[in-house]
Amino acid sequence: MQFTLRLALYIFTTGLLIAGLLILISGSLLRASLPQYDGEAPLFGLSAPVLIDRDTLGSVTFKGENRLDLTLAMGYVHAQERFFEMDLMRRQAAGELSELFGTASLAHDRKARAFRMRARAAAVLQQLPETQLHLLDAYRDGINQGITALTVRPFPYLLTQTQPVEWRNEDSILVIAAMFFTLNESNIYRELALSSLHAALPETVYRFLNAPAGNWDAPLIDEPIALPELPSEEHINLQTLNKKLFNDNTLATEHSPGSNSFAVAGGLTNGPAIVANDMHLTLRVPNLWFRTRLIYPDATSTDQFHDITGISLPGVPSVVIGSNRHIAWSFTNSHGDFSDWVRIKTDADDQTRYLGSTGWQPLQIHHETIRIRNAADEILQISETEWGPILAQHHDKTPLALAWTALHPEAINLKLIDLEQVRSAQQAAEIAPTFGIPVQNFIVGDRHGNISWTLAGRIPIRSGAYDPHIPADWTTAATGWSGWLEPGRYPLINNPPTQRLWSANSRPVSGNLLDLLGNGGYDLGARATQIRDSLFARDRFSVADLQAIQLDQRALLLTRWYQLLSTVLESADSKLPWVAAMKSALNDWDGQASTNSTAYRVVRTYRHEVTKIVLNGLTAQVRQYDAAFILPRLSQAEVIVWQLIEQQPLHLLPALYKNWEELLYLCAQQSAEQMQQDGGITETNWGEVNTAHIRHPLSQKLPLWVARWLDMPGDPLPGDHNMPRVQSTNFGASQRSVVAPSQEEHGYFDMPGGQSGHPLSPYYGRGHANWVNGNLTHFLPGVAEKQLKLIAAQSK
Repeated sequence: MQFTLRLALYIFTTGLLIAGLLILISGSLLRASLPQYDGEAPLFGLSAPVLIDRDTLGSVTFKGENRLDLTLAMGYVHAQERFFEMDLMRRQAAGELSELFGTASLAHDRKARAFRMRARAAAVLQQLPETQLHLLDAYRDGINQGITALTVRPFPYLLTQTQPVEWRNEDSILVIAAMFFTLNESNIYRELALSSLHAALPETVYRFLNAPAGNWDAPLIDEPIALPELPSEEHINLQTLNKKLFNDNTLATEHSPGSNSFAVAGGLTNGPAIVANDMHLTLRVPNLWFRTRLIYPDATSTDQFHDITGISLPGVPSVVIGSNRHIAWSFTNSHGDFSDWVRIKTDADDQTRYLGSTGWQPLQIHHETIRIRNAADEILQISETEWGPILAQHHDKTPLALAWTALHPEAINLKLIDLEQVRSAQQAAEIAPTFGIPVQNFIVGDRHGNISWTLAGRIPIRSGAYDPHIPADWTTAATGWSGWLEPGRYPLINNPPTQRLWSANSRPVSGNLLDLLGNGGYDLGARATQIRDSLFARDRFSVADLQAIQLDQRALLLTRWYQLLSTVLESADSKLPWVAAMKSALNDWDGQASTNSTAYRVVRTYRHEVTKIVLNGLTAQVRQYDAAFILPRLSQAEVIVWQLIEQQPLHLLPALYKNWEELLYLCAQQSAEQMQQDGGITETNWGEVNTAHIRHPLSQKLPLWVARWLDMPGDPLPGDHNMPRVQSTNFGASQRSVVAPSQEEHGYFDMPGGQSGHPLSPYYGRGHANWVNGNLTHFLPGVAEKQLKLIAAQSK
């Protein structure tokens, strides 16, 4: 017995020692993979030393003698802080994630590899000017030296038991391509669903659903519009359809990659223009962006310096948005239409041939090898046409090729870096069309008070009378894309009489200009309208005033939904428990998406339920031909639904309901039942529903106690989509900034997720709480608490 006890004690003690030793070893490995923050480090290729200062948030200030040296240093720092995240971005675009994660990533890689983005990235390099190639060379060398300088490889590679793969120039192009996917891909596949709508519905119904404009829009260049007219009973009658067709319970999310941006001119500030920007993306840990400041001498003047502050995207040596003491610039996703599906006619006797714009020609066949960790390689055969790769089929099984700006080498470049030396808003707007980025709304202001808006990025010119939302035949030379729009033909606003500019992913223009840009899925416009109206509510502005607009969480869009639900409940039987609970929950309605509001959650749920029932009713007919059809995001869904609520046409009422009153009542009941299952009607507020779920890319595969260490706290978050303070559990403002060029000391900037990608870094998650709470963080980096000096190495 005593022997057994001693043996058990020995085993227990030994186990504890082994566990402790493993923890010590793991901790030592983690610490050894930390970036170097102090002292000196050699860097081959430098012409002069570069100082790297970090403030309390980990914001990095690079000080050197020229931009090329700073590019080397940026690569070094980006690699040490964010190499794994950079690696994920290049692999996502290239379809190479399976090399890290095995078969779990195979479905993604099959889809992405069909674009052959690595080969296209190599083609981009072939047409870049020497100055940009030198920057990429320097940045690549900095990255590879930065990663090899770590004592131990970054911790994600320890967890995945893999090794970092060296950086190549085309990898930076792939990071840019990854942003094309992020900002354009949902619109590309949305058009396939619109094509199914078009094939199954009468033209009047299709046009009604796919309206590009509505009464919530706030375009900068406006013309009178007519709301889409209700289709007639002759064209569609839902009362005659089989009731089984109305059982679809899905609704496309309203969230799409976007942003808010707005500016006021000097006449409203008594000084320089002020520019505000918050870019809305899926949120993660660490954040996508990297707080960066660059200081280097002006080559044209012995006593002047370039001083650029903003954010960089690790993987690319540019400052994405920011201020250079002369101008401040910002972006929002344009949601124009920059892709088309092309119907491909193949030779019935030879499936390797297709009819092109100049006659029959062979398909270009490529074989792509997907390397899969712990599994055999997989080889994909990809067929390409003169217009792009064949990626889908039309509803009649005709192959479809994709024409997309990102597939053209001349649509990607590093010209964004030119903004660092621009000194006026007008000059910045003139060069913006040449930037090799996904097409964006570009708002810029300068220290003299001028403001400008235009579009940045390459825009294709369409020729021929075809609907770009519908796959078309491009076999005639007169149909398709015929080059790129000249910068001088881009829509442009310099110093508008209103002295105000705004952009929030909705329709920015009207008439012929709208035809030029197309409609890639514009946002409804409620955010843009709310921002515009707030800008016109004052005639003097400070940085704090623009920040208040960014944090505006008033639910103006939901006001009439609150009134509608209140009316429905008033006519309902108050003795029913769900009715009483709903009425009680509405008592705290204050018109805000605040965390403690039960009413906001209730009204929002009701809006979603009514919208889902009405829209799926209108598209029920499509499911007669395609049982798996899923309704795409419709830009003007709110306008469509409210026209029906107000006019209540019987022929557009889903056959499941006797009248519109019953539909509205049953939607309230269904909303109540849903909320009762999800925590209760009166017991759960908006903050409990809208709780942060901002995670590290690896945390979902790790034990809960490790995941909690890597992820950001589950904070209740105010705001929602259709208001300036865009916020859901893992989607929202990836940064917020307000700055006046020449007065950067008074600007502010914050972002979620923190600066560093290393969980033992003092900068991991630092500043996240300020972002959650809307507290001000200075735009310029603070006092340096750590300094690293990079010195020229004699050899690699």
